[in-house]
Formats: sequence, structure tokens, C-alpha cells
Amino acid sequence: MKINFHGAARTVTGSQHLIEVNGQRLLLDCGLYQGSRREAFERNRSLPFDAGAVDAMILSHAHIDHSGNIPNLVKSGFRGDIVCTFATRDLCSTMLLDSAHIQEMDAQFVNKKRARKNEPPVQPIYTTEDALDCLDYFNSIGYHREREILPGINVKFLDAGHMLGSAIVVLDIEDRDAGRDVRLVFSGDLGRKGIPIIRDPEVVDHADVLILESTYGNRIHENFDDSEKKLEKIVGDTFRRGGAVIIPSFAVGRTQQLVYTLHKLMLKRDIPEMNIYVDSPLAINATSVFRLHPEAYDSEIREFMLAEGDPFGFEQLYYTRSVEQSKELNFKREPFIVISASGMAETGRILHHLANRIEDPRNTILIVGWQAPDTLGRRLVEKQPVVRIFGDEYHLNAQVEVINGFSGHADCNELMEWAGAITKQPRRTFLVHGEEDAAFALADNLKAKLGYEQVDVPEMHQKFAV
Repeated sequence: MKINFHGAARTVTGSQHLIEVNGQRLLLDCGLYQGSRREAFERNRSLPFDAGAVDAMILSHAHIDHSGNIPNLVKSGFRGDIVCTFATRDLCSTMLLDSAHIQEMDAQFVNKKRARKNEPPVQPIYTTEDALDCLDYFNSIGYHREREILPGINVKFLDAGHMLGSAIVVLDIEDRDAGRDVRLVFSGDLGRKGIPIIRDPEVVDHADVLILESTYGNRIHENFDDSEKKLEKIVGDTFRRGGAVIIPSFAVGRTQQLVYTLHKLMLKRDIPEMNIYVDSPLAINATSVFRLHPEAYDSEIREFMLAEGDPFGFEQLYYTRSVEQSKELNFKREPFIVISASGMAETGRILHHLANRIEDPRNTILIVGWQAPDTLGRRLVEKQPVVRIFGDEYHLNAQVEVINGFSGHADCNELMEWAGAITKQPRRTFLVHGEEDAAFALADNLKAKLGYEQVDVPEMHQKFAV
């Protein structure tokens, strides 16, 4: 059996891992690489393997860095099943269409410039039609329901606790060439205990081969309760300054967590009463999917629903779907909160809100998630004094605050706790979905503190026999 690491190798984006066993090819995730525009376009357009030769695919969860290149996979010849949880399939039905729209708009923008230089037009990586086509190949199963997906390969999903529908992938493989049975566990993105809405991550009893994420392999998050207190203070301080809180947020998962948390804080009167706007059509569609899947909720939000009703709807909350509604926010002078995509402030309506508010020191830009290198979000976290938005320069006069306690990724202690709970430890471990310093720090800890035997941090496109 061989594993090829074609994405999320020494980086946290573009998850793609190809397993070859018994003459079959099984792909774990098919995500978009996110980074500098030119590099991202080239990487995402050209798949590093023959899509038509892949027999099946397993999708750990719906985030675009794990699912976003599926339309291109199908467009390029893949015809197998895409196996995932029910919630993941439903989220992908809206997220992949949104991603396709972004591809088309980006190509349109680039082609205007190319036309002025008499250069030939570029094509989007995939279109809305491609995104619709790929949905025919999704095949969903529930948590804890074992299924044979290819001859000699059974899959079972455990709850990863990262986002709605996220799964730890447990593969029981009959490796006929080696004459042995192998349990391969892929963590996907591993969540945290006690974050709102979704259940805590489950543990596995044993693994022969482990592919483990390492996003925060060298960092410790704030306690979630402390993050709530910090959010309360930031909102209150901005309100007293007469400013707005602008939150670039991932449309799926993070936005719903923030809405639920702000709802609770407002009910308790811990924050001033002000209007909150979710300004993202994708986030609005995703919230509708959340309402369809209470089977994935934790007990806290179920009790909240019994007492207070809809956690994602209250009097001060407005969902702004139209462009006109979004533009109206530019003229508001009273304090308010806007939550808008994208989470790394690279595309979407958040750019207009930032351009309109970034130079006013009364306002606060609140960062609530990891920001990839070469993104506007990272430049804001670094507090670069001048940033470019839509090609124009803006002075960063607004306050910039960072809360990492809302992260859906386990920190280094939580990763170690999860790995330490595996009774039969893996003989081979591969750390993915982490920058080099985080991945190597986690590798050292796994070996030194837990006695893990062989821990590798794959390079891009590196292949291992296991």
C-alpha cells in the first residue's frame, strides 16, 4: 500500500491524499489550494494525478480547502463515488456552487485586464455547471455506519467535532499484496471539546497508519469561555467609540458559532443591544443547512433551542442577501456588527466593508480564524500600516483584534490528548495540514511524550510505502 501526499503537505490548505492498494486508487479529500492568486490558480487547475484512474473518493468535511476542487476532479474524468456524511453533502451543494461563481468572477476580472493587453482569455478552473455535475457522484452515509466502498476497503465515519458533518475517516483495508489487514485513520480536521453547536471529537481505539492534521501543532488556544469574554469586551469598547465591528468569517461553521455566541451574550445583556448583520449569501445558505441537521448538534445547543428557539435567528440579527442590502451598510453611522465572507478577507463582500471602514480608528476589525500567508487577512493580523484592497492603498487605522478561541481546530495539547487516547498506537504516522514549524513540533512531541514510533512530515507529492 502506498500513500501519495498531493496537498496540505507542510501547509494547511489543498488537502489531497491518494492511497494506492490492490490495484485501486482511493482519494482522501480534494481541496483547493489557497494562497497567492497566481500560484493557487496554477496548482488548482492541474491535478497532480489522473482523475479518471481514481476509483473512489472520501471527503472528510465540506470546507473548501478539503472539498473545493471536486468539480475539477469530476470535470477531469473521475467517475467514482464521493463518500461523505449527509451534512457534508448538503453543505457542498451550496459551497461548491459558490466556489464556482468565484472562479468565474475571478476569470472575468483577469480577462478584462488581458483584453487590454491583447492577451488570450483564461478559463475558470471550473464553472457552475461543473459544480452541479459533480453533485451526482456524492454518496452519503451516517456516523458509525460501516460500508464497503471498494473491494477489500471498508469505511466508517466518527465525528471529528470540527464543523457540521466533519468526520474522522476509519478505513479497514485488506492489503492483499502484503497479505495483511491495515487500519488507516485519517483525522480530517480535528475539532475541540466544548466549542458551540457541534459535538466533541470522538476517539479511535487503534490505528496501524495515522494521517493526522497539525494546524496548531505548536500553539495553545485561548479557552473558549475566555474568548467569549474577549468578544464581549471588544464589542463593548467598539460600541462606546461609536464604531463598527467588522468580522471576516468563514461562511460555514465560524459564522454560525459567532451568531450563536452573540445571541447568548445579547440575551444575558453582556453586550449592548445593536444590529448584527450576516452579509454573505453563502453563510445564509449554510445556516439553512445547519437547521436541517440537528442530529449533529451537542446537548448545549439543543437545550438552548428548547428554551429560546432558533439559535440562528433573533430580533437584532439580519441576513443581508442582496447586493443592495449589503451596500446600505456603508451608510450606517451607529454602531453595528457585520460578519462577512471570506474568512481570510481575500474575496467577497468583506472587502467592501474593509475598504469603507479600515481608515476609521473607531472601528474594529476582528480576526477569528487562521490566516494563510499572502492573504489580506494575514496582513491585517500583522498590522501592516498600509494594505491594498481592490488595487488601492488604505491606511490601517482601525483597531485589529484577534481571538483564536473560536478555532475549530484542536491545539497542540488537544491533538496530543486525542493521539494519546489511541490504545493501539500506529506504526506509521504522517502529519499533514500544518506549516512546517507546527508539524515538526507536533512530531517531536508525539515521539518524545507518547512514544510514537515513526512520525513523518511529508513534502508535497511525496510518496510512502506503508
